[in-house]
Amino acid sequence: RSVWPSPNSYPVPDDNKLTLLSFQRGNLTKSSCRSHPSEQAGAMALRGLRVVEMAGLAPVPFAGMVLADFGATVTRIDRPGATFQDVLCRGKRSVAVDLKHPEGRDVVRKLCSNADVLLEPFRPGVMERLQLGPDDLCPDNPRLIYARLTGFGQTGKYAQRAGHDINYLAVSGLLSTLGDAGKPPSPPINLLADFAGGSMSCVMGILLAVIERQQSGKGQVIDAAMVDGCNYLGAFVRMSQHLPIWGGPRGTNMLDGGAPYYTTYTTGDGRYMAVGAVEPQFYALLVDHLGLNVDELPAQNDRQHWPTLKKQFETVFASKTQAEWCQIFEGSDACVSPVVAMDELADQPYSKERNLLNPDPSSPSGAAPAPAPKLSRTPAEPGRGGLVPGQNTTEVLLDAGLTEQAIHTLVQSGVVACTAHKPSL
Repeated sequence: RSVWPSPNSYPVPDDNKLTLLSFQRGNLTKSSCRSHPSEQAGAMALRGLRVVEMAGLAPVPFAGMVLADFGATVTRIDRPGATFQDVLCRGKRSVAVDLKHPEGRDVVRKLCSNADVLLEPFRPGVMERLQLGPDDLCPDNPRLIYARLTGFGQTGKYAQRAGHDINYLAVSGLLSTLGDAGKPPSPPINLLADFAGGSMSCVMGILLAVIERQQSGKGQVIDAAMVDGCNYLGAFVRMSQHLPIWGGPRGTNMLDGGAPYYTTYTTGDGRYMAVGAVEPQFYALLVDHLGLNVDELPAQNDRQHWPTLKKQFETVFASKTQAEWCQIFEGSDACVSPVVAMDELADQPYSKERNLLNPDPSSPSGAAPAPAPKLSRTPAEPGRGGLVPGQNTTEVLLDAGLTEQAIHTLVQSGVVACTAHKPSL
């Protein structure tokens, strides 16, 4: 028999508190816990948006976390017994489902039938083989926005190929522009493709589809490829190649570290200062604060003398500590900033003024980046982290309309799993 109740028998969950049932292979214990932060979204911008996220590596979890931070109810589908640590899980719920089991796939179908968004990270064809592809889910929920976030996209010669940030960045053409002169291209850790070209472009696609759905009443499939996103991000670089800011090999141009006024310098205590004095008036302030005479130096954009000028700047910056240079440039428009280490950010005055970090016991440092941008009327309120796979299985299935007995049956048969969770203190 099907474990799904008729629509008329769906229980109505309490808005403030859900009574949960934790199952341990036939052992039924009742416990009480307050609703997940994503269900107490208040006046957040995405309140009421229901998202089902298929568990995956960093790009999809980050996209889901952004949606949760701004009020969406995000439910992650995990594999029973999964032990991987997803550090981008704050504000989410987790359901552990065996997708190899037909009734496990029915669980996902049920959740998607009442969802606004499905977010999935698999290679093309994986969801179709599970009978969870767009053609399987969208007829039952025409408003479903089916977001597919992959490296190479749903089509093309690389669609079925494995890859990581560096590969997607390479194929997009952007990696060829990054790095020092005379050396191989250097990837800027896994930020550009995974999170900028991948996660954020996918989130933008989801929000665009939500807006369009207000007019058409229909969802759509989003093909968010990290290569595509990187290519789009690189629009300025590609379309400005005829301008004087470029023209030379990698690492020899104005904005890629070639110019002495747009690079980093080592200070006397082995730390660093970042310089971005591009405009003439800012460059004049830079030279003045360095104690040099602009009339005795080569012209700012005389590329032939850039290497010599850079060495001169290196010598000057090495003569003082980072703290001393910060004091010298305090209040100046010379476009000079300290290179702040990640473990120092919490102590920085600017970080405190802008609330760049939020307390988060699940983070190794005890803090996590605050959501951005800041909204004046409906600001983000990130939920707690430290999500355990299967932590909210019972809660979510009760919310979806299953009875306690139906959930018990699913647990007994291994279709779903429930995991006890000890909150971080």
